[in-house]
Amino acid sequence: MPIFKKENNKVPQEANPAAPEKKKRTVPEGLWTKCLSCQHVVYNKALLENFSVCPKCSYHFTVGAWDRIHQLVDKDTFEEFDATLSSLDPIEFKAVKSYPEKLLQDQRKTGLNEACITGEGLLMEKRIALGVTDSRFIMGSMGSVVGEKIARLIEHAMEKELPLVVVSGSGGGARMYEGVLSLMQMAKTCSALNRFQKLRLPYISVLTNPTMGGVMASFASLGDVIIAEPRALIGFAGPRVIEQTIRQKLPQDFQTSEFLLDHGMIDLVVNRKDLQNVIANILDYLKG
Repeated sequence: MPIFKKENNKVPQEANPAAPEKKKRTVPEGLWTKCLSCQHVVYNKALLENFSVCPKCSYHFTVGAWDRIHQLVDKDTFEEFDATLSSLDPIEFKAVKSYPEKLLQDQRKTGLNEACITGEGLLMEKRIALGVTDSRFIMGSMGSVVGEKIARLIEHAMEKELPLVVVSGSGGGARMYEGVLSLMQMAKTCSALNRFQKLRLPYISVLTNPTMGGVMASFASLGDVIIAEPRALIGFAGPRVIEQTIRQKLPQDFQTSEFLLDHGMIDLVVNRKDLQNVIANILDYLKG
């Protein structure tokens, strides 16, 4: 038992309302991002400067279509095509949300009119026809507008005799909201590519996470050179669906970019920050 006791003369905050209130130090929101793979926390500015790739584990974050275009195309050289094309509601699809409601929701969320942007620009001073699908817009699924824009892009590349580059980020396959009209886009884009390749013009297909379903089963898999970003999910049906169907356990890295490269399904796995330079070198090689 202590002999002396120090009196506590500190007045509680509640008992002394005149005392100045201490402010808690807070960190503003939106400055940091946690990596979905390694849980490393990255400063957003540093993440953007690194092409939205985790500096610790090289996890490739999802980026929008316009970000892709800015990463690949020389500044102020991109001219967009068919920007006003928009989907109708051909089968009057009804679910929790109607098709027009779903379109409006994703248009507000992404700032895009549809899941695909197409146009023409310079890639390291080389003129190309470029198409990009965006997985944030109804999972980048291919409806009639996406198929039409890709087909028109291919026809433009044929007319101008331009190399074609398509970056696919489509996890939704064909768009069920449009029924059989969405499935028709697979044949439409493949037919256009068949005519394009008869002209012996180069087509480079870039697969990003995810590239699945009808997109992978059509134009995404038909490139003269097929490039994928690291650890991207690539295939037709998802691994869980396949496991349930065949009742077998799949390899751990099944349907990843690296698995497909090992089995000869793609040609290269390229880090996003190197993609522009690699495409430019391929175009130089094919031109020569």
